[in-house]
Amino acid sequence: MKNIKLATFFFLFSVLSFNFSNANENMKTFNKKNTHSSKPSVNSNIKKQKKSSFVIDPPKLIAQGDQFYCPQTSINIVTDFRIDHDIAENGTQVLYIQISSGYSSGLDRLELTNPTLHPNIITSWDATSGKLRLSGTTSADIPYADFVSAVKDVVFTNSSATASGTRTFSITIGQANYLPSTGHYYLFIPNVGVTWTNARDLAASSTYYGLQGYLATILSADEAKLIGEQASGTGWIGGSDAETEGVWKWVTGPETGTIFWNGNANGSTPNYAFWNTGEPNQQGDEDYAHITQPGIGTRGSWNDLSNTGSLTSGDPYQPKGYIVEYGGMPGETLLEIAASTKITIPVAMPATDPAPVCDSGSFTFNATATAGATIRWFDALVGGNLLATGPTYTTLPLTATTTYYVDAGCESNRKPVKATIYATPTTPIAEKDTYTNCGAGSLTIKASSNIGIINWYASATDQTIISQGTTFTTPIISSNTTYYAEASNNGCKNTTRTPVNIVINTPPAVTDETLPLCQFKSITLDAGISGMSYLWSNANEATQQITVSKGGKYTVVVTSPENCSSTKTIMVEEHMIPQIARVDVEGTRAIIYPVKAEDYFEYSVDGVHYQDSTVFYDVPGGLQTAYAREKNHCGEAEKQFVVLVFPPFFTPNNDTYNDIWEVTGMENYPQAVVTIFDRYGKLVAQLTRFKMSWDGTLNQVPLPASDYWYALKVDDSMPVLRGHFTLKR
Repeated sequence: MKNIKLATFFFLFSVLSFNFSNANENMKTFNKKNTHSSKPSVNSNIKKQKKSSFVIDPPKLIAQGDQFYCPQTSINIVTDFRIDHDIAENGTQVLYIQISSGYSSGLDRLELTNPTLHPNIITSWDATSGKLRLSGTTSADIPYADFVSAVKDVVFTNSSATASGTRTFSITIGQANYLPSTGHYYLFIPNVGVTWTNARDLAASSTYYGLQGYLATILSADEAKLIGEQASGTGWIGGSDAETEGVWKWVTGPETGTIFWNGNANGSTPNYAFWNTGEPNQQGDEDYAHITQPGIGTRGSWNDLSNTGSLTSGDPYQPKGYIVEYGGMPGETLLEIAASTKITIPVAMPATDPAPVCDSGSFTFNATATAGATIRWFDALVGGNLLATGPTYTTLPLTATTTYYVDAGCESNRKPVKATIYATPTTPIAEKDTYTNCGAGSLTIKASSNIGIINWYASATDQTIISQGTTFTTPIISSNTTYYAEASNNGCKNTTRTPVNIVINTPPAVTDETLPLCQFKSITLDAGISGMSYLWSNANEATQQITVSKGGKYTVVVTSPENCSSTKTIMVEEHMIPQIARVDVEGTRAIIYPVKAEDYFEYSVDGVHYQDSTVFYDVPGGLQTAYAREKNHCGEAEKQFVVLVFPPFFTPNNDTYNDIWEVTGMENYPQAVVTIFDRYGKLVAQLTRFKMSWDGTLNQVPLPASDYWYALKVDDSMPVLRGHFTLKR
């Protein structure tokens, strides 16, 4: 621990023989060593002279210079500075200037300008703590006047164009960090492995220029940053939950008993707390607060440790020391060995840009700024003309969008504001005045203007936009309709709407057909509607009717005068002329067999009644004719056949009903012979073309009622037909 110059001196002199010219010879200066041990403070051990003595007051630092600062420039940290001191003490060895709040490491810097004007002073910049050390080139005291002159030449710079906020500078002749917002002093005491309780006692036994020390307590972000980030080391602070687990209190200094955290890692924060992520975790007896070592979690945050912390050398959780805070204890007098100034980076905050206007107009801009800063309005981001100062600026009438810029004194902080003017578009021009469509459907209509967008409406006065864009695809419409196009440019409307008409034309009504074409003939095909244009696909003809002589698919495009087309399809089916191969007869059933059967053939056995089936029942006996014809009368065929009918019985009683037995149809076969036998096989009659019937007698003698058998031989090409019948009396 380096020696710190004590501001308290005792002079021994004789009241009766006091001579100012030889005062230095009679003055004895006492330096205080702040050892931060359990030993009594040097202040309490200063011996007084036996006769008479007086105490030399500590020096009083007075600084002025609350200023505005523009980033990337340099500015003196004071506008005036002095050190009021006792006449018996003219200097000290070291003076410190620290950026005690708002410090931005790596960007902020303090340095002494014009070093040649201060030959007795050297400087050292500590970027971690944001502190500039001014000291002499020798171990001798440097006159206060030299320090005053040097402080007036210390400047602050920030290298970032986007810097913001406030910086507070503390100027002190003590080594401890001074925080103007609290008026307290903070000092890190290295002591590797020190326990929390020992650190507490050591801190309480130390003094600083008469101020009582205690383990630091932290009640604000400024304190946390100065102690945690800008201190030269990390260590114990005065927080503990040893009394009630999870309830963390400050247990040192004037804040003793103040709860700053209630609960574990997800607890509440009654006062400022800056725990590292996941802390406090309440593992074991971790009841004491410790500044987290750099590289572990969030820089400057706290964690909780046991009273000893880690006992492993080099471990991140091994205590490295403790932080002592001076100031605020009851009954203490104000110590003024430190002074402070600050710089504020002024920022202008423009209000929302005024609403756009159509075509031309003037605009009023408003802005607020950092307190005390003057708002300036410019026409360029860099340089440019100063247009006005103050929180409000009203432009001249404008006809085009214009960007202005506002700052609070720093060109680097200028912000753009925009006066937006939108031109009213021209009246829309439709691609077509009238669109046509053949039948119901959806159409794509188009309109355009010089700028902006096109809004489509269903009527000239309707305010409901149904579509936007230069093209509009309509819903399916089936009748004449008019839509209206209106041009709009960001709310600036040309209220003259352009109508776009849609005319729905009716296509020709055609009906597809299927027509038969008779074999070896021709047929006339008709489009079916007159007064149109025609185009036959198969024949490449343009007349309403065409004649074709072969089957197939024929199409014709029928086009109306409005150029609406419909396509008619005619299927021409070529039908053959029927031919009969044979007719089979089974009793009274006849079956017609065509040479080739077709669905469009129909059949008959009487030439009157036709049917699709080729089978006929109960055909009358005798010579018959079979007919086959095409249903559309393309042609027909005939073929005769004979139906032989054998009566199942006869009654030869001369009542004129069934008096004889004869084979109907036999007359068509000249060579046919029917032989009749009785039940015993005796030949009783024979029928030929010369004798076509039997009267039931043999040699003119009536035969008895009984069953009789017959055998019919038509000719040598046909089989013998056999059967029986009954003779009834």
